Amino acid sequence: MSFEFRSNPAGALEDFRRARRRAALQEVVSQLKGESADLLSYEDVHRKLRGQEDSLRELKDIPINSIVGSVGRYKDFNRSFLPRGGIRSERWARVKMAMTGLTGVPPIEVYQIGEVYFVKDGNHRVSVAREMNFSYIQAYVTSVRTKVPLSPDVSLDQLILKAEYVEFLEQTRIDELRPGADLSVTAPGACPVLLEHIEVHRYFMGIDENREIAYEEAVTHWYDCVYWPVIDIIRRRALLQDFTKRTETDLYLYISQHQAELEHTLGWEISTDTAAGDIRPRSDSYRPTSERARALFAPRATSEQQAVDTPDRLFGDILVAINGRDNGWNSFDQASLIARREGGARLHGLHVVSKESERREPRIAELQSVFSERCRALDLSGRLAIDSGERINRICRRARYTDLTVVCLKCSLEEKKFGEGVRNLLRNCPRPVLVVPPVGSPLDRVLLAYDGSDLAKEALYIGAYMANRWGVELTVLTVNDDHVSAAKTQQRARNYLESHRIEADYIKSKRKLVKAILGTAKERRSNLILMGAYGLNAPIYITVGSAVEPILQASNQPVLICR
Repeated sequence: MSFEFRSNPAGALEDFRRARRRAALQEVVSQLKGESADLLSYEDVHRKLRGQEDSLRELKDIPINSIVGSVGRYKDFNRSFLPRGGIRSERWARVKMAMTGLTGVPPIEVYQIGEVYFVKDGNHRVSVAREMNFSYIQAYVTSVRTKVPLSPDVSLDQLILKAEYVEFLEQTRIDELRPGADLSVTAPGACPVLLEHIEVHRYFMGIDENREIAYEEAVTHWYDCVYWPVIDIIRRRALLQDFTKRTETDLYLYISQHQAELEHTLGWEISTDTAAGDIRPRSDSYRPTSERARALFAPRATSEQQAVDTPDRLFGDILVAINGRDNGWNSFDQASLIARREGGARLHGLHVVSKESERREPRIAELQSVFSERCRALDLSGRLAIDSGERINRICRRARYTDLTVVCLKCSLEEKKFGEGVRNLLRNCPRPVLVVPPVGSPLDRVLLAYDGSDLAKEALYIGAYMANRWGVELTVLTVNDDHVSAAKTQQRARNYLESHRIEADYIKSKRKLVKAILGTAKERRSNLILMGAYGLNAPIYITVGSAVEPILQASNQPVLICR
């Protein structure tokens, strides 16, 4: 191809020198940013994405800004198609003169992958067109088919990601087995981890079913039974709102890793939903017990989103504090009773030692063995973890991963430390706490202390749940005092319970609060007291301890305290 000089060759050479200076400046800026200013190599992209070229080519105008690479000459120009040191000024200037003169230039030739183009012939023409601020250029276009598309902002790192994704799709054929499935990621090395997940799933499928599992079967079973349930949780919790630059598959891998780390750290089996709720960067996403209890009474939703938000049980994960004494096993017995009523909730046992060295003592292994045997005998899922430090503090720190904490304080605290332990527990435990005495209880006759406060409402919703799901007998007690009108306050509780067709007995008392609760519990033969951690005069109770402390000291019944 020959080009004819037109008008001002000196001006064309000056344009080239100006373009070279801009290229040098962009190189410096890219280095400072840690970014690459290189064009993409078509050969490299074609190989990595397993491209298949069409036999036909089409003549059309293509957007200049969508040209991101070159065949063979990707080192001669930078990402903006500005000339680098290896480009001769005379040839670039001749092309500039031809494009501004009467002779003109023929269309360039390009390969198209997705939304981007790679120059097969015409790199100088593209460089001049960019320098002249052209928006489009005429080109003969050959389409290249790949499993993943490219966009104009693709970088070298993104190319590696897409190459890994192509390999993942070719090996798993998940795009064919589950059309529409999108398992794209934003971090190099993630797709090989997904392949490992599938292989591990295939291995355990083979053990469970005692046969060789075909790879295709393992892929679809993993996608349906492992991957998709996590994606469902991600969507239900709207987690991508907090991780706007990530994909659902990124979060699947993050949650899976976090779940494994939690299980290793805590020594418990942790649900995927619990692990997902623990990764929110701005807030604790745990739904309050009252909200979850009310959802169980709501009419079953018709939409899929509402349906997944409705819990199956209120106490799916129960923390059981085991003190190691014979009479302290009542906390396990009471927790296991609740777990069976909840349809097989998980028991997360916790035994706290004062020193780290005590973990290795033979009695600890024996304690874990007894705990496991008790769970197996009741056909319950459970594991006893060992922690070291101050007992109440360790319980409170772990409670966030469960729905209910069951503890036997009387068996473990000296009398002089009892009040301090109760206050520490009530201030810091983020979940409802069931404090049990050494003697067991059937937990089927519940006395609800209701004063209309927020935590009393929490107790009301839990009491309604127990009456509805467990079939317990429910008594509602309201005490007249300077803060509460028993008649008006109790009527609100009655309205709520009756709206859900829950029968209850209602008692109003003029006695002092503690005497009213203890006396009524004895008179009604209640075997579970249900109350809030503090009532309407909360600031006083937070400072000096609420009615809960004297009730726990005097009561022979378990006390469920709402937080």
